[in-house]
Formats: sequence, C-alpha cells, structure tokens
Amino acid sequence: MAQFNRIPAFLSVFTVVGALALLPTGPTLAQTAAADAGQSWPTKPLRFIVPYPPGGPLDTTARLLAEQVRPRLGQQVVVENKSGAGGNIGADIVAKATPDGYTLVMGAVATHAINPWLFASIPYDSVRDFAPVALVASVPNVLVINREFAAKNGIRTLQDLVAYAKANPGKLNYGSGGSGSAGHLAGELLRARTGVDVVHVPYQGASPAQLALLSGQSDFMFDNLAAAAGLIRDDKVTALAVTTTARSGLLPDVPTVEETGVKPFDIGTWFGVFTTAGTPAPVIEKLHGAYQQALSEPAVVARLAAMGSVAPALTPAQFADMVRAEREKYREIVRLSGAQVN
Repeated sequence: MAQFNRIPAFLSVFTVVGALALLPTGPTLAQTAAADAGQSWPTKPLRFIVPYPPGGPLDTTARLLAEQVRPRLGQQVVVENKSGAGGNIGADIVAKATPDGYTLVMGAVATHAINPWLFASIPYDSVRDFAPVALVASVPNVLVINREFAAKNGIRTLQDLVAYAKANPGKLNYGSGGSGSAGHLAGELLRARTGVDVVHVPYQGASPAQLALLSGQSDFMFDNLAAAAGLIRDDKVTALAVTTTARSGLLPDVPTVEETGVKPFDIGTWFGVFTTAGTPAPVIEKLHGAYQQALSEPAVVARLAAMGSVAPALTPAQFADMVRAEREKYREIVRLSGAQVN
C-alpha cells in the first residue's frame, strides 16, 4: 500500500516537469501582443498638441513635421494649439491622455524643465507623466542690445555692458517674454553672476519684448536666436553674446557668455515630441522612427538650420535623461532668479 501511494507523487513530478518543458521559451503573450499592436498601430489620426499660440517656432515646426510624419505613419497628424499658463495647459492634456500614442505634445524647456520650479504648482509631473519620443531642436538664446543705445554709450561687448551697468546701478532695464521665461532667467542669472543692478520688464510674449527693444523702451534682452537672427542680420540690434556653452554657427563671431568670463552660464531653448507615459514601447519606437526620419528631410533640416538649432539625434532613453538633467539644472537657476508664478 505504501508503494502504491508513492506512485502518484512520483508520476506527478515528471508530469509537471514534462509540462514545463513543453511551455514556449520565447516572448510572453503580453510581449507578443504589444509587438503586434506596434505593427498595426496607428489605426486613426494622431493629435499633436502645441502648448503655445499659433505662429511661433514650436507651432511652425510642429506643422512642418506633421506633414512629413503623415506618410510615414499612414495617418493624419492634426496640430492643435492649446496655449495658456506658460504651456502647462497643453502639456497637461497629454499627461492625462490615454497612453496609446495617439496624443502628442511639442514639449519644451519651459513645460518640462522650468515650470516645475517656476509655478507654485502644476497639474502634471514633467518626468513621470510623459514618454519622450524625439528631440527636435536645441537653440541658443542671444543677448541683444538696442543699437542706438549701444553706439551712444560705447557698448561693444558684454564686458562693456556689465561695466556700464555697474557704473549706472538701476538705470538699465531688460525686457523678456514674461516672468519665468528663458529670457528672464538668463537676465537674472547674469545679475547673479556679475552683481549688476538691472531692472526686469516682462512683456506678454517675445514679440512685444522685441518691439520694446527696437523702440528703445528697453535697453537689452536675451532673445531666442531663431527670433533674433533676422534683426541681427538686418543690423537692427547688436548681438553681444550667446547663452550656450558653444558658439552658434549662425553667429560664429559672437562669443558665448562664458567666454566673456561670466560662468557658469548655459541657458538655451529646446523642444521635442512627447507622448503619454505608459504608451507601449513598440508604439514609441514607431513614433521615434517616424519623427527621426522627418527630421532628416531637406525642408525640415533647412528650417532648423535657419533657427540655429544644433540638436543631436537622441534615442527616447537619451532624451529622457536629458530632460531629467535639464530639470535639475533649472531648479537652481529659477531659485537664483527668485521668479515665481502663483
């Protein structure tokens, strides 16, 4: 009887082992399903959110890319402008979207690196709630000064500007596209690094700030190179320095701020494509491939070159690392500036 009782146990071991041996050793069912979903995706149009008003560099670039991506994905890419709250409103739409890759945002240094520290609270986490897809552009800012003011006061370099500001505390003012904008942060970083006493004048956007500079209402500003290039080329403003650690190919004779002795100093404008966190990896890979191919199209290359962009080709993982690093960098810069939006 004891021997009979041992037989089922003995057989059960080999039954389980045999069954395990017959199980597939390749991808799991979930992995296979995800791969299949990536191959068949997309099956409907995509929504591409631009969190700023129409007509700006992000908007025009997003629309150009949408045209190039459409034939690669086989679906329309519909660009929608959802501006407000420094880009937070548009970004939040994507942060809370279904994680299926059908909703994208042209995120930027403001929405993903500056706003988390600038605003008392924002409705999303710029790292946790997004899946980076592709870095599109990385553009320096440039310190430009009113041409007549510079000529009248003999200001030809950034060192001249700093010397003038120290000799005339509180008399110089600089404009920006708004409190907490990259131009504002660059101005406050200059003040912190040099000890100059200059007055910040925020405007409702970069274009009004440019008009104020041209009319002499403000003395200087840190402008996006893409927006300032035409004014510099037409001799309407004088460029003193670029704000990134390397010179710009569009302004090879203009030094960096760091080259003038003000360091560390590294503030630029970048933007790229993000989707919602949790989107299947095969879908993100397909999106990344489509956008990277679009970025190599001659029309897109020419557009980005005219902006002075020097964006490297990053994988989604590398782009994610860059966003995290930029977010930490701007934590300190925003703290130094004292800027805050409630």
